[in-house]
Amino acid sequence: MSEKSASDDALMNLRDKSVDELRELLDTLYEEEQKASYRRRVLHGKIDILRAELVRRLKEDHVSGKGVVSGHDIERLIEILSSELHGVSRFDVASDDEDFEDD
Repeated sequence: MSEKSASDDALMNLRDKSVDELRELLDTLYEEEQKASYRRRVLHGKIDILRAELVRRLKEDHVSGKGVVSGHDIERLIEILSSELHGVSRFDVASDDEDFEDD
């Protein structure tokens, strides 16, 4: 697990903090949010590129007469449909904080 950052405790004892401390914490949280937002955009870009390549290949296979659904696809579909995590991500975003460091 990663070390707890100072911003994790940002909302603790707010009454004891000076206005300058509150502004500093706010700036820190804004910076963290910007980094997370940037990382999310990069990941979505990579996802879009991979999906486009997959669609291109599937179209190519379809045109050439190959089957577009593999045994792996069927197994993955069964796994998804039998999952009990309805509406919940299988990824624990809290455990991957170090993945959001600057790349």
